[in-house]
Amino acid sequence: MNFPVIKATAYALVHAPNILLEHGTTQSMELAKNPESEYLKKLPSHLRSYEEVVAYPPNQTYIGAIRPDDLAKMPQPWYENRVEKASRFAKYGEIMPEDEFYALMKIVDAFDLVRLEKSFVQEVKAKLVQHPLFDENDLARLGEGVDLAEIEKVVNAHTAEALRLGDRLVGSVSQAHDSDLALTSHIMYENLAAKASATLVLRHLIKNSGIDPLEIDYIVECSEEAAGDMNQRGGGNFAKAIGEMCGLKNATGSDVRSFCAGPAHAMVYAAALVKAGVYKNVVVVAGGATAKLGMNGRDHVNKGMPVLEDVLGAFAVLVTENDGVNPIIRTDVVGRHKIGSGASPQAVMSALVTDPLDRAGISIKDIDRYAPEMQNPEITVPAGAGNVPEANYKMIAALGVKRGDLERNEINNFVAEHGMPGFAPTQGHIPSGVPFIGPGREMILEGSIKNFMIVGKGSLFLARLTNLFDGVTFLVEKNPGLQAQVADSSVSADEVRRLIAEAMRELAKSLA
Repeated sequence: MNFPVIKATAYALVHAPNILLEHGTTQSMELAKNPESEYLKKLPSHLRSYEEVVAYPPNQTYIGAIRPDDLAKMPQPWYENRVEKASRFAKYGEIMPEDEFYALMKIVDAFDLVRLEKSFVQEVKAKLVQHPLFDENDLARLGEGVDLAEIEKVVNAHTAEALRLGDRLVGSVSQAHDSDLALTSHIMYENLAAKASATLVLRHLIKNSGIDPLEIDYIVECSEEAAGDMNQRGGGNFAKAIGEMCGLKNATGSDVRSFCAGPAHAMVYAAALVKAGVYKNVVVVAGGATAKLGMNGRDHVNKGMPVLEDVLGAFAVLVTENDGVNPIIRTDVVGRHKIGSGASPQAVMSALVTDPLDRAGISIKDIDRYAPEMQNPEITVPAGAGNVPEANYKMIAALGVKRGDLERNEINNFVAEHGMPGFAPTQGHIPSGVPFIGPGREMILEGSIKNFMIVGKGSLFLARLTNLFDGVTFLVEKNPGLQAQVADSSVSADEVRRLIAEAMRELAKSLA
């Protein structure tokens, strides 16, 4: 088969401590129920500086400065063992500070909902001039700003959400309609943050790949937000809105949602579209979720830790026609959690991992690396959720023991050899397998591994419409080269049937 390839990746983070305080669901719910709570009083002193966020080893791993295997060798807790001379930029993308992100929210705002204070605009504009991904058109969209009084008026009237840097009010995001509950200032804030972070990472993808934006045909957006109005709350379309900000004038696109499993679904969609010849170059992209900021903050504060869920995550992947070089997506090795698969961890992992491998005649041990839910354990363990990636690896190993692929005493070695530490922020869709596509692609190209499997899982029951889980897996492996693939797929089904018929005629003649 002539499989599609992963040609490039990009990853970005946005430091968002003030967004965490006002828009993280844990904090906003606490403020509504108990505004004088001890947690809210202690929280500000547990927020990290931008410099600390940049120097945090898992964050440097996410943007490509550190390999996951090297992260595993670094002393823990990672938040006490910073990366020396850490850079904001790395091979996959960057970690953007909050003030520049506010400016980006204004740049991507198509309906003049974002207002920024004049002096703040001048300050941040001077920074964006130095950024490699922003041009004069972006600065023009940023504008000159408005008087602070204008911002205070809409914030105090509760028709706009505040944009703050500490105690300083620097802007606002207004409601898009005075009575439409799908266009409130809170929802517009969430959606503009998702659009802005996705725009940032897609621009990095274009830079990393060197592709002409006009050559991109289709965009699959797979974050966890819903865009629409009162008549179609999740109608979309984030994909085209993001593509518009990145110069993808010849592309169309759509949004796909499936909670944490959305990115895995999106990657399969992209691979299928390219393999079918519908589109040549497809981008999968997702921005961050403001609601997920500080989800486990209460546990971090209680344990005297910094609040580590202080970044929005974003990623983008370019899937293209086979070039004979980049790793291929094996569209014939795709796992899925079927409606009848069952909800036990063993049933879920069997449907996602062993079923597709069995169909392809591949052993569990034949997969060099598995990338399941890649949540950073320093975030989840203090909150009582355990080490999520490690638990997934042990489940895969246990299935291997049950099937006879490995012995029980090999489980720990299997986890060490086929797994890796979690390094992604707990942004729901962001950790679910896709953070390893970047380093996994590089490791295949350099020859240190031959393949890896992305394991995306989701929790459909969160919508209160079903009790079902969800999940999709796909296999990525070394490209055998175009000649090998063409030779393998050069004989069509019709040609095979013709050759069989001819052989049957010759056989009939000889028997006569």
